Amino acid sequence: MILIADSGATKTDWCYGTANGACIRVQTEGINPFHQSAEHIRHILESQLAPRCTMPAEACTEVFFYGAGCLPSVSGPVAEALHRLFPEAHVEVETDLLGAARALCQYRPGIACILGTGSNSCLYDGERITQNVSPLGYILGDEGSGACLGKHFVADCLKGQLPAHLKDALLEDLQTDAAGIIERVYRQPQANRFLASLCPFIHRHKAEPCVHTFLLQCFDDFFRRNVLHYSEQLPVSFAGSIAWHFRTEIEEAARIRGLQTGVFLQSPIEKLAEYHFKAE
Repeated sequence: MILIADSGATKTDWCYGTANGACIRVQTEGINPFHQSAEHIRHILESQLAPRCTMPAEACTEVFFYGAGCLPSVSGPVAEALHRLFPEAHVEVETDLLGAARALCQYRPGIACILGTGSNSCLYDGERITQNVSPLGYILGDEGSGACLGKHFVADCLKGQLPAHLKDALLEDLQTDAAGIIERVYRQPQANRFLASLCPFIHRHKAEPCVHTFLLQCFDDFFRRNVLHYSEQLPVSFAGSIAWHFRTEIEEAARIRGLQTGVFLQSPIEKLAEYHFKAE
């Protein structure tokens, strides 16, 4: 019995079974060792995962956990908590970027990208990540992410770089004013999530020529500052909500750069299951 997990900031998708077609899916709170204590991680697994898994713990032979923040230097508490719950299993804890690469490319080389609240990318050789341009977060980087789209869009509205009707509609949608936005971004926590929450508004107006141009520029920045720095220009595939909902604009920006796009996934979990069960 194999257990596979894809974990983000807010939720973890789990899939377990003996074959891809018979996989059972459950969901728990997100797990991130950068922001959660070892005790809290154990609590999530014991109070949320264990009661929802129908398989006996001793039947689990392998666990593959892919999560945001799961760098080798900090992923120990996740591995220990999983070992505690599944004592007979071989446990591997990897980054969400490797999970995205395996889901998107399977056993083929390619360039794998995550475009969600944040962004990331890598060159993948069919098994491991061989190159990674650091995303640097939404203040210094994260081009093409929901946080970056929201940051630049609201700034362009407030600075008069976009038409006044878009600014008025955005402020009405948020039920605030410019001072309220400044308060939310600079003085309240999780500004990146707030900025990413503006993306549904951007999506509703993406047919307007100025918004279309804005989106092409944002996704071109992602390609220019990340993808074009890899030593091989292979097909570029994407996972994440921004990639899923803005696929048309991403593909257009890629064509302008002469890049070939590949697979688009909203969530990696099903293709991760396919990857691991194929290996079996």
